[in-house]
Amino acid sequence: MDIPGTETGTLPPTRRGFLGLAAASGAVTAFGVRPAFAASPAPLRPTQSPLLPAAQAAKNQLWWAAPASPSSMIVQGLPVGNGRLGAMASNDPASEYLTITDDTLWTGGRNDTLQSDGQFPYGADDFGSFNVLAELTVAIPAHDLSVVDDYRRTLDLAQGLLTTTYDIGGTTYQRQIYASRPDDVIVLRFTQSGGGSYTGTVSLAGAHGESTAADKAGPLASLGTALANGLKYGAAVTAHSGTGRISVSVSGATLSFTGCKDLTVIVSGGTDYAPDFAANFRDPSIDPPALAKAKVLAAARQSPTTLLYTHVADFRAAFGAFALDFGASQAYQKAMDTWDRIQARWRDNVPDPELEAAYVQFGRYLMVSGSRGSLPLNLQGMWLDDNNPAWFADYHTDINIQMNYWMPDRVGLPDCFDTFTDYCLAQLPSWTDITQRLFNSPDNRYRNSSGRIAGWTVAISTNPYGGGGWWWHPAGNAWLCLNLFEHYEYTQDRAYLAKIYPLIKGAVQFWEARLITTTVTGPDGSTREVLIADSDWSPEQGPLDAKGITYAQELVWNLFGHYRSTTQILGEDLAYAQTIQGLRQRLYLPVVSPTTGWLEEWMTPDNLGDPQHRHLSPLVGLFPGDRIRPDDSTPKDILAGATALLTARGMNSYGWANAWRSLCWSRLKNGSNAYQLYINNLKPSTDGSNGTAQNLFDVLNLSAGSGAFQIDANFGSPSAVVEMLIYSRPGHVELLPALPAAWAAAGSVTGVGVRGGFVADLSWKNGRVTKATLHSVGGRSTTVVANGTSRDVNVQVGRSVNLTNL
Repeated sequence: MDIPGTETGTLPPTRRGFLGLAAASGAVTAFGVRPAFAASPAPLRPTQSPLLPAAQAAKNQLWWAAPASPSSMIVQGLPVGNGRLGAMASNDPASEYLTITDDTLWTGGRNDTLQSDGQFPYGADDFGSFNVLAELTVAIPAHDLSVVDDYRRTLDLAQGLLTTTYDIGGTTYQRQIYASRPDDVIVLRFTQSGGGSYTGTVSLAGAHGESTAADKAGPLASLGTALANGLKYGAAVTAHSGTGRISVSVSGATLSFTGCKDLTVIVSGGTDYAPDFAANFRDPSIDPPALAKAKVLAAARQSPTTLLYTHVADFRAAFGAFALDFGASQAYQKAMDTWDRIQARWRDNVPDPELEAAYVQFGRYLMVSGSRGSLPLNLQGMWLDDNNPAWFADYHTDINIQMNYWMPDRVGLPDCFDTFTDYCLAQLPSWTDITQRLFNSPDNRYRNSSGRIAGWTVAISTNPYGGGGWWWHPAGNAWLCLNLFEHYEYTQDRAYLAKIYPLIKGAVQFWEARLITTTVTGPDGSTREVLIADSDWSPEQGPLDAKGITYAQELVWNLFGHYRSTTQILGEDLAYAQTIQGLRQRLYLPVVSPTTGWLEEWMTPDNLGDPQHRHLSPLVGLFPGDRIRPDDSTPKDILAGATALLTARGMNSYGWANAWRSLCWSRLKNGSNAYQLYINNLKPSTDGSNGTAQNLFDVLNLSAGSGAFQIDANFGSPSAVVEMLIYSRPGHVELLPALPAAWAAAGSVTGVGVRGGFVADLSWKNGRVTKATLHSVGGRSTTVVANGTSRDVNVQVGRSVNLTNL
């Protein structure tokens, strides 16, 4: 039946509507448009201030009472980014230090050979590594921390601003740092009130031994050369002031400023990378050093206020589609800085609702800052403090890049998903070529025993040059396609679906050629022939060569189902789709082990790996898939076996593994476990232990006293929060399926993506939904479950319906 409510004709400015505002202000946001490091279109400058009122801005601010140490930037520095160009900032009053990155600055290459053991080479020179572009230092010697009072640095998540304030001798000094997407620069703006001034130097240093040159005509300093793989890059910095004096030391390649009451420093840079396999992933028309100079000088012709307003208008348009409220924290909690609050939350085990909501918004801030218009976010997002990131900061395809991109659609950032789509499309020709040439090589232990080959797949690790590293990952193609198709389920964008169709079809063709037939015996002794995956490795444990692993069976089952849906929507290859549907019906699906009581990970009742392993590979049918769910569609023994396996995996692992566990418990409607795993990820990291660093980056323990930043938990954990509040699949929406007691008293969330083509807003009190609204972004009908009642909802595309009598 129709839900009682009021249908309205005007959508709130959510999801793509907000990003449309960004496009109107000069930012390029539509999917498929790739603003590589190239000449930027002239931004449309705001005519009025887009800055939030102070009280409103404070709702999405984090702050710290001390600067970062230059030797601990990855866990103490604060990140800024414009989707391509990023930086970690120290915020030291006497020496503002930034490590600057361009997400396309990679060593290595296609890496399209196999070693004798069947693995792809996996080193910084052959496979490649993400690298630092440059280091910027603004030295102000008189502002030593020993003479500073009332120091505070604040990260404004909603406006993309990093602000530092402090007092010296009665003068308040302020600096703001931001990465502007419209102007494609990083801006550092220094001001003061009280008669003070700035005197010091600006220096730009390379991260690969290159030299810096200075030019009085700018004034500017710049650098540029090429990596060993031929990738050209460059960076430039300029400075100007309305007062005081700016000079250039050509021999020292520095800019000096003296007696400046205000100072603006502008830096940019990039590479000649292009997402084009046919052009060897280069654009020969780009001169990175010259372009970097042009960008900083063009930005310097704008007033500081104009640069700020242009950036904030763009950032707010991207960020503002989602809000989350778990209630007010206590006064003593609010009085602490962010790091003290993180430590207190763990030490005292007292809920801190505003901090717990802010961690979600921090994840959204990182996504807006790091995933707009260039490459997708890698293992470290787009932030580095040196040229030796763990696992080369690559694109892992057996959970990590997928987890990064579970979040955007759920939290009102659908356009941030586009970098993932564009990456897969750009790599497809190379992935196909390498698969066709190398997958059935005698050296590949996972080669198809049938001798047939078709379509494409990937290695466990991938790079931006179409190359692979480590082992082949046969089911990686199916998992990438699961993310890609789920984005369609959120947006209902038929043009997007047509765009990704070659990826989905190629993966299907690969699996049509790979599946083999075997005979299984049922509980009653009867036998039947089924299709199973050829030899594979259940990530990343157990036997290296096992057939019919649950991980692959579930992913291929999803892939074939999504392919059928895609062909029906597009009207393409309908006869072939019927063939694939026939294969899907013959796929073996996992059973419960009579020995362990768990859903089997391998086609054996015996457990062949670590019961508490970090990966939840055999549970992909629970999450991110939803073949297994706590309703009548799932046999009780399968649901019990999945629950038992998840229980055995434990509640304490790496950050990304905790996030995945939390998502699975959310799907099982166990809000208590889901919430505890979320809180476990907020545990303060000390000496490299698993947990949250001072700057809220997730740290993964490598060994005693050693940890590495890995960003996927910063995105997986917010995804888990959304799953606790709203579960959806096409045609079905459930409100508050796993609401934990800590958030049950009262709360609200707006801008949540819903599979089937909707956006949901809801409020609750005492664990019950009090108000809900569905906005259609392409969907027409669904069923909504709230407060134990199921109702049908029908709504016109582009309109909204308010749900009443809940």
